[in-house]
Amino acid sequence: MLTELSIRNFAIIDQISITFNEGLTVLSGETGAGKSIIIDAIQLLAGGRGSVEYVRHKTNKADIEGLFSIESMEHPIYAVGRQYGIEITDEQVVLERTITKSGKSICRVNGKLVTLAILREFGKTLIDIHSQHETQSLMDADNHIHLLDLYDYEQIKQAKEEYTNLYDRLRKLQQRYKQLNENEQEIAHRQDLLSFQLQELEQANLVPDEDEILEKERNSLANFENVHTALQNAYNALYGDGRGLEWINHAMLSLSEHEKIDPFIDEKAEEITNYYYSLETMAFDLRNYIDQLQYNPERLNEIEARLNELNRLKKKYGATVNEMQTYMAKIEEELEEITNKDFHLTALVEEIEEIEKDARLEAKELHHLRKKAANALVKEIHSELKSLYLEKAKFQISFDNETDHPKLHKDGYDTIRFMISTNPGEPLKELTKVASGGELSRIMLVLKKIFAKHQGVTSVIFDEVDTGVSGRVAQAIAEKIYEISNASQVLCITHLPQVAAMADTHKLIEKHEKDDRTSTTVTELSPDEQMEELSRMITGTELTETAKEHAKEMLDLADIFKLKDHQE
Repeated sequence: MLTELSIRNFAIIDQISITFNEGLTVLSGETGAGKSIIIDAIQLLAGGRGSVEYVRHKTNKADIEGLFSIESMEHPIYAVGRQYGIEITDEQVVLERTITKSGKSICRVNGKLVTLAILREFGKTLIDIHSQHETQSLMDADNHIHLLDLYDYEQIKQAKEEYTNLYDRLRKLQQRYKQLNENEQEIAHRQDLLSFQLQELEQANLVPDEDEILEKERNSLANFENVHTALQNAYNALYGDGRGLEWINHAMLSLSEHEKIDPFIDEKAEEITNYYYSLETMAFDLRNYIDQLQYNPERLNEIEARLNELNRLKKKYGATVNEMQTYMAKIEEELEEITNKDFHLTALVEEIEEIEKDARLEAKELHHLRKKAANALVKEIHSELKSLYLEKAKFQISFDNETDHPKLHKDGYDTIRFMISTNPGEPLKELTKVASGGELSRIMLVLKKIFAKHQGVTSVIFDEVDTGVSGRVAQAIAEKIYEISNASQVLCITHLPQVAAMADTHKLIEKHEKDDRTSTTVTELSPDEQMEELSRMITGTELTETAKEHAKEMLDLADIFKLKDHQE
């Protein structure tokens, strides 16, 4: 869930830091106080499109930072982290977004700089924002097939994985067939290029690890004088009149003469004798190595010339000799395919037909599993719609392309659309074509409640989705939003007292003027303050005793509903 949110120099916000809790948090306040600006900041934190207009007047940049707590190790955020090499520790993720007055956007995840696209990948696994005016994933027909698969994930998972593997293989084979079946002129050009490259690499007579071996030898020859001097100095320090070994020999003889007198001298005499013979052996090794050293300037020139040739080839064929040899084997294989194109095309066609046959069988199994899931989902949606006073609404999941030989795509051969009719006698329409804002809000809440536990999103944010409703429908929406908060943290901007009464935490957004500057503040309300805010939401301006009594009654009824909901 979103635990902490820090916003600085953003629109009319000077600096605020907000702590969020589990359950349902309601944000209320007068129009223009800055409620939606806070949601805009969260949306930018999730990778939304930014603008210099968000940077507070007379400041250089706007900063937004959010701390998210991840309760489950199975959360998809971990897979995203591994994909982009970002470590997630202590079950926490920090998203940061800075927008400068010049329009530059700087993004970080757990302190690591990332692109906006990568920030968006993290954001969509953590935050799901719904507003009255935005097209959300639940309303996107292209996403409906994925939502249906999530609904019955355990049953569909294996079949979908097997199909995906087959489909990926099929696409690669089809791509290879297309490449081999291009026009003769392109094939001829490709063959000439590969033949030239292969000839150049063959003439180079590459040897595995040759570049590394030659570089070591070159370094040794280039530093011959330093190596020779070092070895000679070491040898001279050990061997000869008045040198190290002679003095150690004196010490050894001195101890040996008295080793029978004292056990300590006996022990040290043996030790120094061992050291003496070890150092003598080392001196002989140094002398022998010096005798073998030979400086060959011609060999150094040969190595330099060979390395220059290898470096020239590396610019075209690989960073190392081994990589060039791998590339050489690859073009040999491709040349063989081109030379025997007809044979390989025939083999590819046979393999494509076999893989496509298997893919269609898996796609058919996916289709049947989805049909079963769709029936269960439709029943659950109808039940939820009734609780929101849309009992006459009819929901249906449309499966298009049900022909004898449907076209395969990455999700099988199904094309799925969520369809609904909200009034008897009206034809089924796609969700995005539902005219009434109030109806659309209720449908969206139903879908959100059902899919919240499947999508794994940490925080769900509703920005005035209750616009256009009142009375018993408002109460039903309030209850539905609370039910969603049982599966995910919910932050909700609302003007409805019915929704505000359901809050586990109620925060008041207010706008103030000081020194000719406007700023926004966020205050968490106590129970008494919450009742007063509810009263204000009921009456609009003046607080009356009747409004206070009504507010208290709403809070009491909300507590009863919550208790009953938890018991169920």
